Amino acid sequence: MRIARERAPTVLVLLLIPLTAEAYVGPGAGFAVIGSFFGVLAALVAGAVSILIWPFRWVLRTLRRRRLTGKAQVRRVVVIGLDGLDPTLAERWMASGDLPHLTRLKEEGSFSRLRTTYPSISPVAWSSFMTGVDPSRHNIFDFLDRDLRTYKPKLSSSEVGPSARTMRVGNWIIPLGKPLLRNMRKSRAFWSILGDHGITCNILRVPLTFPPEKFAGAMLSAMCVPDLRGTQGSFSYFTTNPAEVHRDETAPEGTGGLRLLISLTDGEFVTALPGPDNSLRADNATLLLPFTLRPDFARKEAKLVIGGQKVRLKEKEYSPWIRLVYKAAPGIHVHGIARFYITKMAETAAGPELGLYVTPINIDPGNPALPISWPGYYSVYLSKLIGEFATLGLAEDTWALNEGVIDEEAFIQQTLDQHGEREQMFFNALKKSREGVVACVFDGTDRLQHMFFRYLEDDHPANRGKDVEKYRHAIRDMYRRADDMVGRARAELRADDLLLVISDHGFQSFRRGVNLNTWLRDQGLLALNGDATECGDWFDNVDWSRTKAYAFGLGGVYINLRGREAHGIVAPGEEFQALKRQIIAGLSGIVDAETGKVAITDMFDVDKVHTRGPYQAGGLDLIAGYNTGYRASWEGATGRVTNSVFTDNTKAWSGDHCVDPRLVPGVLFANRQVLDGDPGIMDLAPTILTLFGVPVPDHMTGRVLPVAP
Repeated sequence: MRIARERAPTVLVLLLIPLTAEAYVGPGAGFAVIGSFFGVLAALVAGAVSILIWPFRWVLRTLRRRRLTGKAQVRRVVVIGLDGLDPTLAERWMASGDLPHLTRLKEEGSFSRLRTTYPSISPVAWSSFMTGVDPSRHNIFDFLDRDLRTYKPKLSSSEVGPSARTMRVGNWIIPLGKPLLRNMRKSRAFWSILGDHGITCNILRVPLTFPPEKFAGAMLSAMCVPDLRGTQGSFSYFTTNPAEVHRDETAPEGTGGLRLLISLTDGEFVTALPGPDNSLRADNATLLLPFTLRPDFARKEAKLVIGGQKVRLKEKEYSPWIRLVYKAAPGIHVHGIARFYITKMAETAAGPELGLYVTPINIDPGNPALPISWPGYYSVYLSKLIGEFATLGLAEDTWALNEGVIDEEAFIQQTLDQHGEREQMFFNALKKSREGVVACVFDGTDRLQHMFFRYLEDDHPANRGKDVEKYRHAIRDMYRRADDMVGRARAELRADDLLLVISDHGFQSFRRGVNLNTWLRDQGLLALNGDATECGDWFDNVDWSRTKAYAFGLGGVYINLRGREAHGIVAPGEEFQALKRQIIAGLSGIVDAETGKVAITDMFDVDKVHTRGPYQAGGLDLIAGYNTGYRASWEGATGRVTNSVFTDNTKAWSGDHCVDPRLVPGVLFANRQVLDGDPGIMDLAPTILTLFGVPVPDHMTGRVLPVAP
């Protein structure tokens, strides 16, 4: 965005599961416009203050550090997070010689499985990594939480809202205060505690760090950073084919982006790219950025003209990041970046055929109005260092592949490009940080496994009628790319550095979906209005006055508890406990009649797998431990009730980890011996503190792992 002559972009928030358009439940894309009033000023002030007080901070850190120097066992800890790296697959490819650097780490240091969290969901596990506590103490139980008043979904990790005070001047709405921006994760991250003792950290793209916190170091946020429209990633697709715009979806969740019809007039396509809603206007109209596309069908290329820029596009090749500027009001502009990709172009007897995919519009890291880094100028620095880069929390567009808007080749290229961007940030931090912690999480391993796990199983339901050979090694190749990076990182280490290569969970196949709401209906525990037997997304038509339990998201089951939910009917105490026992008995070991396999190994009572921390009462009541091959169905995850409890999963999203946590441990590689046979992800925070000689706070529930010198 821009105020007067100052630039800055912003956005909003939404959820992290690629389910339905309705699932993108941020406070509205117009928040991008409101946020820009304050973003640039805040970044400039923070930068100025940081420069002014730097000498005092240096002295303070030095004094604090001197008190700890004698206790420290390391000078620097380097953490490479490979999201979703699976130990079984890693062992397979270490044995085949495909992962030489991880093999060397295993032989010269240590390798073990790393217990994940209950539930085994990324935002939950990474929150435990950074805080050293279980979900009952950090307040993150799933991607989504529910509004206890309305039973509607909301993002569990952050809360974003408009300014509480505004002034209307004609058709203009002027914000008079800062917008609401709050991280819902509780408990302190280990890097914040290290900062209190003068130990600085560089934290890059670790999930659940939006909005970024103030601490003695630098941070670039990751999971939950929204796009410019206020979603966690909604693409735009321009097509000449009306059938692609008005598809009759058999599943309503197939709405992960905007589809717009275009036509050729006088040799060019003239249209506009929708941006955020303009909340400075009373009508809240969507901002539009006009562009033209002049095709050369013979050469399979086109000339894109947008915002004064001219870019040559070739079929099936990504453009570089293109800066997008939306005019919100006189002197106020909204800035974003996106990449353009021609999926197809041809001249046919029926007329010209063209498909143009535009990635979600990312916050421009060089012009951030809504905070995506700490200090605020850190993302600007990185953009000057390596160029524009993806800032969206879920940067790889899994839903565009799920819907067939892009193909596998385009998805792989997008994933590798964004992995390359992150590598540049990481190695820059590694070279410039002589002490403290350097931590960076890489998403490519997770995203490739979600979308390509089907290629490891010829008979996966998603493979019916499709080629199963071309991308059979896509996951292995991503592991090899990660292994090469680990090798280059080891070359940068010094004798007193500790390297940890970790993942938050492993992976399993997702072949069949389980709709817990349908099962609850069949047991008389979830009631619908009238004679209805099914309901739409987010419990449309549920009779809460007769409903005792419900499910949505990927974690498990909630009890409709009196005094907690707005229309709760289950009494606290014995009735609550008895209902939990009933559901556990009914679902644990449930068999899928069509396959003859156990679909849920165990239903876990959170009181038995968590430590009954201060946030336990508001979270999940029962965690679903799905067996290998099973997961919450797409419909069940959005609060729908359907005819069948079990359904085939035929989507490209064919691998998952939201299952029995015992089936999907992560990995822990280290360049030193970790002398513990059963490490867990929440043990890493207290271990890192101890290695630097910093006392472990009493609230941490993780153990200190013994690490050899």
